[in-house]
Amino acid sequence: MKKLVISLYFLLVIAAMFSCGKSSSVSDGYLRGVAERPKWDGINPFGMVYISSGRFHMGPSDQDINSALVQRSKAKDIQGFWMDDTEITNNEYRQFINYVRDSIAHVLLDHYEEDDLGNRKIDWTYDIDWETDSEDAEQLGELFYEGDDKFWGRRELDASKLLYTRQWYDWKAASSKSGRRDARSSFIKEQQVNVYPDTLCWIHDFSYSYNEPMTRNYFSHPAFDDYPVVGVSWVQANAFCDWRSQLWMDYSQETGQTYGEYFRLPFESEWEYAARGGLEHAPYPWGGPYVRNSQGCVLANFKPGRGNYSEDGGFYTVKVASYHPNQYGLYDMAGNVAEWTSTAFNEGAYSYDHDMNPDIRYDAKQEDAETMKRKVIRGGSWKDIAYYIQTGTRHWEFQDTSKSYIGFRCVISQLGRNY
Repeated sequence: MKKLVISLYFLLVIAAMFSCGKSSSVSDGYLRGVAERPKWDGINPFGMVYISSGRFHMGPSDQDINSALVQRSKAKDIQGFWMDDTEITNNEYRQFINYVRDSIAHVLLDHYEEDDLGNRKIDWTYDIDWETDSEDAEQLGELFYEGDDKFWGRRELDASKLLYTRQWYDWKAASSKSGRRDARSSFIKEQQVNVYPDTLCWIHDFSYSYNEPMTRNYFSHPAFDDYPVVGVSWVQANAFCDWRSQLWMDYSQETGQTYGEYFRLPFESEWEYAARGGLEHAPYPWGGPYVRNSQGCVLANFKPGRGNYSEDGGFYTVKVASYHPNQYGLYDMAGNVAEWTSTAFNEGAYSYDHDMNPDIRYDAKQEDAETMKRKVIRGGSWKDIAYYIQTGTRHWEFQDTSKSYIGFRCVISQLGRNY
């Protein structure tokens, strides 16, 4: 009788296991891995090109005695990654601005939904009526200039209200011996960022120079939609990458796709590797050593000669992709606007950084010394002479400043084999 009870028990257990599908813990005795894992077929992000992994010599590509003291040529190995084929444009950045604006408006209008776990989140299915005589207008009033702050009586958005909370994880601190004993929350960092570009940069960057039309129109007028966004600090560029990552991950989750890595700023060596386009020791993305082709046409948007700004076809910036790409398919890796990298600037970095994916990073705090807030910029800009648009030339700017000649582009690391 006892044997019969035991046999019936095991039959019931087996029947229960198979009645709800095969359990992942059931095995035929062989090591086969976990079944029904999400599929990964790789990605092909819109507007980005793939830069395969490889090795190159980082540093000056020409005789440069002064620069060689802080930029000694050194061989580096770079993991494959995807990079925006152009700089981020005004219209692309405006998508970020509109997201922040609309999210604040939904909060003010109490447009929420509740998920199955009882968590409240913004319900994006609600429409927002921005008209002045609408029911929503009074609740949205704090987003606009009011009273004496109005100019010509116009209803204009108050850019200072466009705040985005950037969040990131401090992996290096968490990986330390002491960090492994701390709570996970101690490594989750947050920063509230005003995301609207500093349009006044067109004035404060230049003394005794009339650039007010650029301040009034460069970011807002459709004539400049396809021009690179400027007036964006390093902190704002990182906030954009944070938002772009969440945008992609939310869509992937809704559609049942497996998402990849986060969008981020390229580190300095990654940027130079991409700018060279596979041409070892070439001073410019197109090769070199000249900045003009055989017909005498200028090959990038910079400051030719002693200051003939319009000779290259643009007085200030020009539309992205106005010149030929390098051999990787990347546009404007020389001139137009200089570009932020994630790398913290240090004069002696080339002497001690790693030869595999070198990246010196430091998220400076408000109270840190000014020298700790320096970030590497690359590529030169529309206002720079030819030296600064060389692939090996490095320069820096403070992470909390914004300039009329600095923009950025994003990268995303390749997962799986780096072909």
